Amino acid sequence: MRIRVLTVFPGMIRAAIRESILGRAVSAGLVDIDAVDIRPFSENKHRNTDDYPFGGGSGMLMLAQPIVDATEFTDKRLTRDGSGQPRHIYLSPRGRVFDQKMAEELSGETNIVLLCGHYEGVDQRALDICGYEEVSLGDFVLSGGEYAAVCVCDAVSRLVPGVLGGEDSAVDESFSSGLLEYPQYTRPRVYRGLEVPEVLLDGNHALIERWKREQALRITFERRPELLENIPLDKKDKLFLEKLREGE
Repeated sequence: MRIRVLTVFPGMIRAAIRESILGRAVSAGLVDIDAVDIRPFSENKHRNTDDYPFGGGSGMLMLAQPIVDATEFTDKRLTRDGSGQPRHIYLSPRGRVFDQKMAEELSGETNIVLLCGHYEGVDQRALDICGYEEVSLGDFVLSGGEYAAVCVCDAVSRLVPGVLGGEDSAVDESFSSGLLEYPQYTRPRVYRGLEVPEVLLDGNHALIERWKREQALRITFERRPELLENIPLDKKDKLFLEKLREGE
């Protein structure tokens, strides 16, 4: 998988992809992530990438020309080995909300181009010409798309085989099953008077798995009940949720 992040602040992206699991994945060649600086593609004398918007309004708008040229250049570099056309994604607060399902969807792509907006956004023509789809991290506004791009890179890369090491690592995380993750514990057995649940210590794997499932159901019910609408539930799950509702 290859991901290119188009940005006017490439240092922000390169700093992030050097660290932690993402950095190790890049170093090991499991994923290929890099930033593409938009500024050198500007045809303006001072290499500026923004201007005042037509129709007025506060702030500046990113120019179409540098974005289109940077995108076309990046596409050619990514596809010179004959691989498929990149999927173009513009990180925008008005886009489709990014979630685990989309992360799994993107993990199957060969080439991805992420466009980071800045200032008040980008000229719509850049999005139309290059076929960018808009994706949002949620209902809030960031200073630029760089932070959102790093989140997408991390969420997608950890689903690439070999990145996390253990095959079950990504499967057990929040949202992978549709539920929020169950509580977890490590040594010592007792800390400041709080004990690890006994069920996790007796070695009965069937009971442990049931406990994990019920805890995930409980936390999801309490914090994100809307998620339960789209999750397959067996008879035991339904009975457990009924008890939780009765206790409200």
